[in-house]
Amino acid sequence: MDKLKERWGLKTTWDVVAVLIVFAINGSFSAWVAKPITNFLGLSPGTLNPWIYYPLRILLIFPIYQTTLPIVGWLFGQFKFFWEFEKKFLSRLGLGFLFKK
Repeated sequence: MDKLKERWGLKTTWDVVAVLIVFAINGSFSAWVAKPITNFLGLSPGTLNPWIYYPLRILLIFPIYQTTLPIVGWLFGQFKFFWEFEKKFLSRLGLGFLFKK
């Protein structure tokens, strides 16, 4: 835990636990939200080749995950950590211009 506290710049063990819980909840939440969206779009493994369906589903889950991560983080009192995490992550993907003033 101490290594994670140091690496992530967190102060308490609870902060580390909260961050790990947020990552877990948000991953499940993103997949759960993507299901009705894929159904609405008429996409399913039955209507589409699984080699096409699952990459499309992952591409759908990705922006949902990135959007909801700071929100779920806020619920656990970790908004600042996840907002900085998002900016750093998206900058590495070449999308840092989204946060420039």
